[in-house]
Amino acid sequence: MNDRMDLSELKSILDNRRVSAGESVLGLHSHDESFHAASLPDVVVWPRTTEEVSLVIQWAGRHRVPVTAWGAGTSLEGNPIPVRGGIVIDFSEMNQIIAVRAEDFQADVQAGVIYKELNRALACEGLFFPPDPGAAATIGGMIGNNASGIRSVRYGATKDYVMRLTAVLPGGDVIRTGSRARKSSSGYNLPAFFTGSEGTLCIVTEATLKLAGLPANFMAVRATFPTILGATTTVHHIMRSGLAPAAMEFLDANVVHALNQDRGLTLEENPTLLMEFSGFSEQGLREEMTFVEEICRGNGSLAIDKGIGSEERARLWEIRHQTYESIKRCHTGLSPLIMDVAVPLSRYSEMVAFSKNEVRDLKAYLFGHAGDGNLHVHVMDDPQDRKRWMRVEEASRNIVAKALEFEGTCTGEHGVGIGKIRFMNQEHGESLILMKRIKGLLDPDHLFNPGKLF
Repeated sequence: MNDRMDLSELKSILDNRRVSAGESVLGLHSHDESFHAASLPDVVVWPRTTEEVSLVIQWAGRHRVPVTAWGAGTSLEGNPIPVRGGIVIDFSEMNQIIAVRAEDFQADVQAGVIYKELNRALACEGLFFPPDPGAAATIGGMIGNNASGIRSVRYGATKDYVMRLTAVLPGGDVIRTGSRARKSSSGYNLPAFFTGSEGTLCIVTEATLKLAGLPANFMAVRATFPTILGATTTVHHIMRSGLAPAAMEFLDANVVHALNQDRGLTLEENPTLLMEFSGFSEQGLREEMTFVEEICRGNGSLAIDKGIGSEERARLWEIRHQTYESIKRCHTGLSPLIMDVAVPLSRYSEMVAFSKNEVRDLKAYLFGHAGDGNLHVHVMDDPQDRKRWMRVEEASRNIVAKALEFEGTCTGEHGVGIGKIRFMNQEHGESLILMKRIKGLLDPDHLFNPGKLF
């Protein structure tokens, strides 16, 4: 695969600058943000058009070379690691916003667009793309993982915003599926089907995304509680009250301690809820704030920090967006294993309590999108210390098993990648057989992101 003739053929498809087997380039594309072992690809390419992607995939098919799509490398389950080597298709040069159709609340984008950059461009139209995973993820990566993030309690996940896709199938055929209509009963919903498939069925190159209007006003609230139960019970009470939070995040005391230590803050080191509400008028939000405060106080809240407006929103949310990096910086030299389970909202308090007890002897941090039952258990440890890491993996297995016992899922938003493969049969049972049949039908040579999902 790595001989001069093969690379010459690839360079005839693209050009010398956009094909590389250099050591540093391969190293940069061998790992994501997870603890999973790095694996070097044989070559990295940077296409600029769907047609070029198709030609690269045709080349890979002729040479039976594995193909892995690469967005920004921000994933947490080894999703883009090229575990069988082969070719990595880096989408950083397919980063164009093709069209903003403000009157239709839509945007056409290439797969390499960073969602934060898209939202900066949309702000002048009073629009935004709601899924917000926090990291500087690409649209293609978000589609691959069905990313969601802090606003999912109100706005849903990426699959709810993918209207139309251009994708390249194994073998190089290009398909365009979906439409710009806001609803359709025509055939299988292939855009939703491909969303979350982690590059195992197709390579997405372009998408038409549904957008939402930017709210006129925001209210942000930070409430602390003496116990985890007080915080998680508040989540349930607010969700059933008729209020419609745009975001509702839970942080345990360990997370707040890490933020204080890393960023020089002086926050109360107690279980904490971060909440956001949005609406047309400040007066309406102030009335909602009174109701939210009543619920928090009724569950024993110790302190409430609140504010209305974009600046207050940014001030209160900055700590949540810094959580992952602050935890890492507090444990230099250690690696993260992040459990990403989701359960029915009625079981969230039990899930948090079980998880907290399960990791009581580890360097562990609990946080997550509480409004939709998503919990992240973030453990920092040393994978080279087999005894220690076996304990970390034991905790992971037990936490996932409890989530499945609660009729939840082994991954709420990070995807299966490498880390969650072992739980797929337990979660999906016989339907996993169907998934494998679909994979075999579309990719009989198993060249697209091999070693993932199955």
